Amino acid sequence: MSTARISAIAAIGKNRELGAQGDLIWRISSDLKRVRALTTGHAIVMGRKTYESIGRALPNRLNIVVSRDPHFEAPGCTVVTSVDKALALGSHEATEVFVFGGAAIYAAALPATSRLYLTRIDAEHPSADVYFPAFDDFTVEVASESHTDDDLEYTYQTLDRPA
Repeated sequence: MSTARISAIAAIGKNRELGAQGDLIWRISSDLKRVRALTTGHAIVMGRKTYESIGRALPNRLNIVVSRDPHFEAPGCTVVTSVDKALALGSHEATEVFVFGGAAIYAAALPATSRLYLTRIDAEHPSADVYFPAFDDFTVEVASESHTDDDLEYTYQTLDRPA
C-alpha cells in the first residue's frame, strides 16, 4: 500500500467556479508560481481536455493524462483510461499526487483525496460553466494566507479531511 498523499489543487471563485468555455477563469501570476512550486517533483493527474488546454507536459513532474481513448497520445505524459489507474500510478511513483483538473477528474478523485490546495478568489464569474465539486468534509484548515493582486482578493487555503 502506498503512502502517497492524494491532493487536489485548484483556483476557484465564490461559487466554486473553475472554468468557462473550455478555459480557466482565473489566471493569477503568483498563483501559477505557487502551483509550480507545490507540484514540481510530484505527479499530476489531469483529464484530456485539461492537458489539451495546457498544450504540453509540465516539466519536472510525472504528467498523467486520463482519457477514455486508449490510443490518445500526449508527448511527455503517461496516458491511462481511468482516474483510479492514474491515482495508483501516481501513488506508486511519487510521494504526493496532485489532481489537476478538470471538473470530472476532480469529482472522480475527491473520494480518494485527503488534501485540498485551493486558491479561493473573492469574486464570482457569471459565465462559468465548470465548477469544482463540493468539499464540505474538508474541515481541517492547515494553512490560510490572504493576498491582493491586480485588485483581486484571494486566499491560499490548504484543507484536510479530519483524521
